Amino acid sequence: MTSTARKRIVVLISGNGRNLQAIIDACANNSINGDIVGVISNKADAYGLIRARQASIPTCIIPHQEFADRESFDAAIQDQIDLLDADLVVLAGFMRILTDDFVRHYLGRMINIHPSLLPKYPGLNTHQRALDAGDATHGATVHFVTPELDAGPTVLQHSLTINTDDTAESLAERVMEEIELALYPKAVALFCDNVVTLSDTAPYRTLNTPET
Repeated sequence: MTSTARKRIVVLISGNGRNLQAIIDACANNSINGDIVGVISNKADAYGLIRARQASIPTCIIPHQEFADRESFDAAIQDQIDLLDADLVVLAGFMRILTDDFVRHYLGRMINIHPSLLPKYPGLNTHQRALDAGDATHGATVHFVTPELDAGPTVLQHSLTINTDDTAESLAERVMEEIELALYPKAVALFCDNVVTLSDTAPYRTLNTPET
């Protein structure tokens, strides 16, 4: 663990919050040199909000349906994040495509986990696409968020072998349980220890990234 000040982390969610829980646990046991200072959801019924409240983490609900367009919704999210003085924004199953202005505002301070071995299969339905392609391996990638969807530089990536009897559902569960729940806290820890950063000019790239 480095001697740097603990980072302030804000997590954006839309659903169950399993990756959120993994990061909560890692902060609690000091595997991450940071603290989650807020959890924001666009869905009031997201179970991740319950996880946050059980850990005494402040929550905020900002329903996207209440806004006329993506720009005004993103502006509301941005206002809340900035009120929390976040050092790092973590997308953990946040099911909204973010505007370029929002992404640029947090460039180098926002990461996402994507369930594929990027650059393979950006976007949705990654598990079925891997099966349809006959891939031998599949996995997950933590990356910095840049304006191009799922195209930011990789922080960490890990793979598993696809079983012959895997379905999209079983593969999704295996990727979550065997990879994501360990990989995301590790990537957050690297950021909070200042081990990995993002260059501030295009083409963006990670700096000081350890081998994975």
